[in-house]
Amino acid sequence: MNDTIRPVLTGHKALVVGIANDQSIAYGCAKAFRTAGAEVAVTWLNEKARPHVEPLARELEAPIAVPLDVAIPGQLEAVFDEIGRRWGKLDILVHSIAFAPLEDLRGGLLDCSAEGFAKAMDVSCHSFIRMARLAAPLMTDGGTMFAMSYYGANRVVPNYNVMGPVKAALEAACRYLAFELGPRRIRVHAISPGPLKTRAASGLKDFELLLNEAAHKAPLGELVDIMDVGYACAYLATPFAHRITGGTVYVDGGANIVA
Repeated sequence: MNDTIRPVLTGHKALVVGIANDQSIAYGCAKAFRTAGAEVAVTWLNEKARPHVEPLARELEAPIAVPLDVAIPGQLEAVFDEIGRRWGKLDILVHSIAFAPLEDLRGGLLDCSAEGFAKAMDVSCHSFIRMARLAAPLMTDGGTMFAMSYYGANRVVPNYNVMGPVKAALEAACRYLAFELGPRRIRVHAISPGPLKTRAASGLKDFELLLNEAAHKAPLGELVDIMDVGYACAYLATPFAHRITGGTVYVDGGANIVA
């Protein structure tokens, strides 16, 4: 554990969805929560992903590690049934999944098929709403929900294509969920990291150019890493941030402020 991080989340239970490997943003979040004292539950997408995620689950001492493909009916409900059975509560939810068919992602928005757009919206946005619906009854003492967005939700980023409108919808969903869940002391954040070398990002054309531009543009002069994102989320999940909700939090070295 990082000795500079105090166990301010001791007793908290966190579900982190979206770990694919040790380069995943979701893994950075899970590791930061664990460092801060929380117990974490993790999921893997399918049997192909399982060998990459299970060792990380063991490292995180995750008592719950189960499959989850939000496109398969019943799997999402099964995850929350397991959390309810094992923990009886939930304090933190991280949604760090996104998908668009490659042919729709790599073509311009004009060329995106209706089927591809609907699939991207369902997996990348509406699944967060479904998770929130299932998580909220378990957040009996309040809680914090996170969804991972990107700068391309608000500004045009070349080659981001269909994911721009989809992430814009996700950020709007976070605002509306924050409004609806606020009376239950549940806070909702859209987190917008700077570009990171993750498996999901590898599908974007000219991604290396995007990384170089981000490092040059950021006032802090360097790229962020998955632990920067994780520690930001860990802070937002603590009582220190109990009056913050509904906004998009940029973790990008300040790149979003530069024209």
